[in-house]
Amino acid sequence: MTTTAGPLDRIVARAAVARAVLLGRTAATLAVTGGLLRLSTRPAPLLAVILLVLCTAVLALVCLVRHPRLVDRPFPVLAGDAALVVIVLGLDRGDVAFFCCAVGASALAGVLVGLRSLLLAAGYAGLGYLVAARLLDSVADAPSLAGFILAFPIANVLAAVAAAVTTAAVAGYVESSVYLLAAAQRTAAASERARLARELHDSVTKTLRGVSFAALALPASLRRQPGLAEQLAATVSAGATAAAEQARQVLEGLRLDDPAQEFAATVEQVCRQWSEREGVVVEVSVAPVDLPVDLRYELGQILRESLVNVARHAGASAVTVRLTQAAGTTALRVADNGRGFRVPTGLRGCLGLIGMAERAAAVDGTLRVVSAPGRGTVVETLVADSSSRAAAYAATPS
Repeated sequence: MTTTAGPLDRIVARAAVARAVLLGRTAATLAVTGGLLRLSTRPAPLLAVILLVLCTAVLALVCLVRHPRLVDRPFPVLAGDAALVVIVLGLDRGDVAFFCCAVGASALAGVLVGLRSLLLAAGYAGLGYLVAARLLDSVADAPSLAGFILAFPIANVLAAVAAAVTTAAVAGYVESSVYLLAAAQRTAAASERARLARELHDSVTKTLRGVSFAALALPASLRRQPGLAEQLAATVSAGATAAAEQARQVLEGLRLDDPAQEFAATVEQVCRQWSEREGVVVEVSVAPVDLPVDLRYELGQILRESLVNVARHAGASAVTVRLTQAAGTTALRVADNGRGFRVPTGLRGCLGLIGMAERAAAVDGTLRVVSAPGRGTVVETLVADSSSRAAAYAATPS
């Protein structure tokens, strides 16, 4: 698929490459002029060249940083740059500083106007040949220096082409980066909407459906069975309260699951808040793990549900939370010293545990519950990382 860089992408690319060209030209010109300064019997013109090139470079860089859209007005910029080249030529009378400035001007033209800069580069090359001819006439050992001097003007055309190609490549890279970032944001937003929809469907929607059924039966019951009507009204009230609580839990889970912070910090935050609220000591041991957004969210919800179950049923005085990652597997372990219970086969009748097992299965993981009366409860979630899951799928016979 062929893509074309957008206007903003081209501005960013051209401004960035233009700054690099200006810095490179300034460094090269100052280096060669500074070297000649020690050998010259007329230092004043060379000092003037150094001061002029340095001041114009600083001014140009400041303007490009503050006003990058100047690259959309190339002709005034190139006219000013051409004036600089001519002034340098007048000051150093065709020494190496002029050739450095001319090559830099050709490259800057390639950045700003693309391959159309070849015309301007050819003009600089022609001027360079005139200067080279004059130098050869004035140099005693002209034949040995002819190849070296005559090669300089060709660099103008090469610099213009190289700058134009580089700018196009940088613009394409910027466009690709922007496109990939936008695609990632769209994918993340879609994933977040799907996750929120699933959470609402699995909790609030089901509760509200039950409330709706009870509310529909309420008018008829008021006339025929007042006792049943009273029960239905209580069901509607309890259902509405439960739906509000479920919605609060969903929103709280989404708010606490901040992908910008490490998952270890999220686990510690959840445990600390629960410990402060319930007055139960929680010992937390969390290894630094790097998890995808869907996995960290489901593990976070399993952790919250496990702590809710401890508060409701365990009567525990201490809880231990461990998060480890080894051999391609992430393990979340929540253990309490509470009263424990007999774990039914298939978790029958334990709706909270079933929901946690479904969350684990949603990220290709497993939930293991170990408990016995008087011996506390351990809830452990094991999830293989994405590469391990991919390898397992690849090894599965078709």
